[in-house]
Amino acid sequence: MRRMGNTRGKRRRGPTIRAVAAGAACAAVLAALTAVPAEAHDPDGRTPHWELKDSGTPDVRFRGLSAVSRNTAWLAGTQGTVLRTTDGGASWRNVSPPGAAELQFRDVEAFDVRRAVVLAIGEGEASRVYRTEDGGATWTESFRNTDAKAFYDCLTFFDHVHGLAMSDPVDGRFRILSTADGGRSWKVLPDKGMPAALDGEAGFAASGQCLVSSGPRDVWLATGGGARARVLHSGDRGLTWTASDTPIPAADPAKGVFALAFRDRVHGLAVGGDYRPDQSSPRAAARTVDRGAAWRPAEAPVTAYRSGVAWLPHSRSAALAVGPTGTDLTRDGGRTWRTVDTGSYDTVDCTPDGGCWAAGEKGRVARLES
Repeated sequence: MRRMGNTRGKRRRGPTIRAVAAGAACAAVLAALTAVPAEAHDPDGRTPHWELKDSGTPDVRFRGLSAVSRNTAWLAGTQGTVLRTTDGGASWRNVSPPGAAELQFRDVEAFDVRRAVVLAIGEGEASRVYRTEDGGATWTESFRNTDAKAFYDCLTFFDHVHGLAMSDPVDGRFRILSTADGGRSWKVLPDKGMPAALDGEAGFAASGQCLVSSGPRDVWLATGGGARARVLHSGDRGLTWTASDTPIPAADPAKGVFALAFRDRVHGLAVGGDYRPDQSSPRAAARTVDRGAAWRPAEAPVTAYRSGVAWLPHSRSAALAVGPTGTDLTRDGGRTWRTVDTGSYDTVDCTPDGGCWAAGEKGRVARLES
């Protein structure tokens, strides 16, 4: 597991007035983002940009982010910190689990304003899962790892009930946890359907996006560190898997695929690179149009290491990728990317009502504004 430093399945419904309005707002943001350079402004002196929100936690690094709406988002980070906003980031409530100050939370999956599941990473018992049903007023520890060889990295949920968590390889295969009750209980899935891991292969707990799902049964797992950076896919909620190579460089503990995003069961994006700040990250973006069976390199990839990626809501071709040196935008489904912001973020998440959030080091959290 890399100690450095979600796409969740949703039911499709017919368009509503709110959805149409959100789509129009996202289209306007996309048009403005792609029409002007990052430093320019529109005639009214405004341009879509990340607007920083004061989290009040300058000593915390947030790699876990779950956006529920434009108004509600959850953050999870170092020092056992979990924050929640319900007013668009104007204020943040510290809802950290009691006694968790020594833990590092790297992923959070929120179902709504009250229910969320967070993952702490680390060797042995440092890997834990907590669940809340009352907005963080109380928490229940629903899983504590007792295998010294396991190191959990990421969570994902298919719906409000079914979810998975993944660990770095144990006895030569990635380990998968499964829940069928919203994270209240977990069981280790049999590994007979999991391909053998490559030497040195593991996941990166960099943004909560090394394990992502789309629809009721499809899930993808990102890897690095081995001879090749791979993406593993399961179409049966983690029982059986197939592995595909990506063009993103690996063959080093600091290199590989760091984050995935799927806008449906077919179309996906992968970003990563080399997380060391003194190293370049060429060919650090790829795309798939066949559920991850094959990955194509971006013709104009992200400009540097990127640890988080998310599709813009109501768009079939636009997405954002974030990392310590900035934010990149694609408007052609991952074929080409260009930098639109130079602020430092580790993770990004967007919501159906048009909200896009990002979070990272020094308590940084922002929402995309126009």
